[in-house]
Amino acid sequence: MKLFFRSLNAVGGLLVLALVLITFAAVLARYLLGTPIQWTEEMSGILMIWIVFIGAIGCEIEKSHLHIDVVTNLLNRRAQRALEALVAVGSVGLLGAMAWLGYALAEKAALKKTPILKVSWFWLDIAVTVGAFGVVCVILVRLVRGLCGPSTDLQN
Repeated sequence: MKLFFRSLNAVGGLLVLALVLITFAAVLARYLLGTPIQWTEEMSGILMIWIVFIGAIGCEIEKSHLHIDVVTNLLNRRAQRALEALVAVGSVGLLGAMAWLGYALAEKAALKKTPILKVSWFWLDIAVTVGAFGVVCVILVRLVRGLCGPSTDLQN
């Protein structure tokens, strides 16, 4: 799992680096050369979509998604674990539906192309499926590990 997490972070980092470099090049071209690079805005949007969904998987691995623990802190440890399991099962259902619908959308949009780069919308829409499926996998691994023992830290 550690290798997967590092690889995921590397991919996310490379996407962010590409976004920064493209944005920097666009600013230089527009303000220093007076000639905007037409494709940079479209590419930035594509990269941003992938960064969000790859980042969602990393956040789930690190348990760093936003959560409000006011109610959870009032419960005993057994009730906390039960609530965590309930939230995990609900999340798997919701994210599973999101992955399924994201794939259906990607399939339907496959013939549609972006205006400048002529990239199939499939590659933009499939990011939803990849991200949702990745988070589901992390949740399921955490659930199985939680049933087998006390440690649910996926970074080790």
